[in-house]
Amino acid sequence: MPGVSFKEALRTWVKIAALSFGGPAGQIAMMHRILVDERRWVSESRFLHALNYCMLLPGPEAQQLATYVGWLLHGWRGGLVAGCLFVLPGFLAILLLSVLYAGFQGLAFVDALFFGLKPAVAAVVVEAVIRIGRRALQNAAKVMVAAAAFGAIFFLEVPFPLIVLAAAAVGLAGGRLWPRRFDGGTGDAAARDPVARARPPLGRSIRTAAIWLVLWFAPVIALAAALGSSHVFVQVGVFFSKAAVVTFGGAYAALAYIAQRAVDTYGWLQPGEMLDGLGMAETTPGPLIQVVQFVGFMASYRNPGELSPMVAGVIGSIVTTWVTFAPCFLWIFLGAPYIEHLRGNKNLDRALSAITAAVVGVILNLAAWFLLHTLFGKIVEVHRRGIRFLVPDVETLDPVSACIAIGAFAAMFFLRLGMIRTLAASVVVGAGWHWLFRG
Repeated sequence: MPGVSFKEALRTWVKIAALSFGGPAGQIAMMHRILVDERRWVSESRFLHALNYCMLLPGPEAQQLATYVGWLLHGWRGGLVAGCLFVLPGFLAILLLSVLYAGFQGLAFVDALFFGLKPAVAAVVVEAVIRIGRRALQNAAKVMVAAAAFGAIFFLEVPFPLIVLAAAAVGLAGGRLWPRRFDGGTGDAAARDPVARARPPLGRSIRTAAIWLVLWFAPVIALAAALGSSHVFVQVGVFFSKAAVVTFGGAYAALAYIAQRAVDTYGWLQPGEMLDGLGMAETTPGPLIQVVQFVGFMASYRNPGELSPMVAGVIGSIVTTWVTFAPCFLWIFLGAPYIEHLRGNKNLDRALSAITAAVVGVILNLAAWFLLHTLFGKIVEVHRRGIRFLVPDVETLDPVSACIAIGAFAAMFFLRLGMIRTLAASVVVGAGWHWLFRG
């Protein structure tokens, strides 16, 4: 993309990495605000086109979106910088918290600091749903698609890939019957965006796939050759490589699979510890799926072999992070040129516009899940006639967290205070109340 220096982009990616709280919904909304509204480096249609593709991939969609836009701006080096910086703050924060958790088993000061951050992050996610929904749901047809997606995942627990396929089918069929209602607008806008429309060379795609497959698996193969296939580092590398391929639908969908295997199959963690790790990931910057780093740390810490537990934990943490995020660069560097080549295709445009609407419903599900588990101490799942209901125990409502969430939402949505100021104020208020009244 012309007109954007690499140095300027680097400063922006550092800013985005530092502000990447709130899970995928908040992170995507934050990137949209900075890249589309403030910097105007990419158009609305191009941003949504990239987002639609990233939503179809396994793994963290927000990190992949950052990699995609970085690639648009400055090729592979831009994608590498954007993707790596997006992960780095969360990696360092969770590594520190994992060391404290394993070595000291006392995180009271962390609880105090993050007490106000959790409800504020929930408010960020709600604000993100409204912001993205305003742009993606231009008519009643797309609102209905979003509502159907929300009901399917929240009440019926339909897998995310099936929701995506159904939305694509609705977009294709609806585009033929009511083309104006399902046109995403990217077709006309594509002609105005500077983009190389030529089909990517097959040889370059093969080289890209070969390079990233080697980078992905070489560390695991080397560890297996040196330590044996039964070593915990190898088990962690193989397991999270599999998870990187099958975990569609965002972090919460992935965590059900990861928690079951890590707790029940391998015995790396206790159920309560998995929730502790999720709390770390929810209240630190970076992708929410970074919780897998905590799992890899604890698995290696408890099975150190001849190493000290802390050293083993750090190595396990690095291996887990590598095999989780290396595939993300493969998906983007291999697939993004083809997705850009197809921009402007009417059928693809209509299918992706319906998928975008469905994704709004999925993000709304995430916001509801996050709010319920942030504000209430106990949530009961009730199943009636195949429909799941999440029923909060009203007596466990935390009124202070509710007030912080409402205040944070009002500050961002009505007062336009800004995310970083809102989060900082929420941390101060929450920490002060926690220290004064909870000791």
